[in-house]
Amino acid sequence: MSERISREELVKIYNIEITFFDELVDNGLLNVETEDNVRYLIYEDLQVFEKFANWHYDLEVNLPGLEVIHHMLRKMDDLHQKNRDLMNKLSVIREKYEDI
Repeated sequence: MSERISREELVKIYNIEITFFDELVDNGLLNVETEDNVRYLIYEDLQVFEKFANWHYDLEVNLPGLEVIHHMLRKMDDLHQKNRDLMNKLSVIREKYEDI
């Protein structure tokens, strides 16, 4: 079983509203495991949760704003990866033509 932390523990540690956590889950921004009606966040996703909590509580970004930011950052990551792939392909093509 992976390392995880319960929703209730997160609420206490980070001093957040339980509804905020539930809204993140309900809107697909966080993935959780549920066991015996207790929701758990996997430690690997803790950094994502902290980012959302900071944006929401420190920067006062509402839930729709969090969704937009999350979507845009994922899109940027995808575009960066595609750009790297294209640059690698271009390097291979350049090497072929330099040998001619």
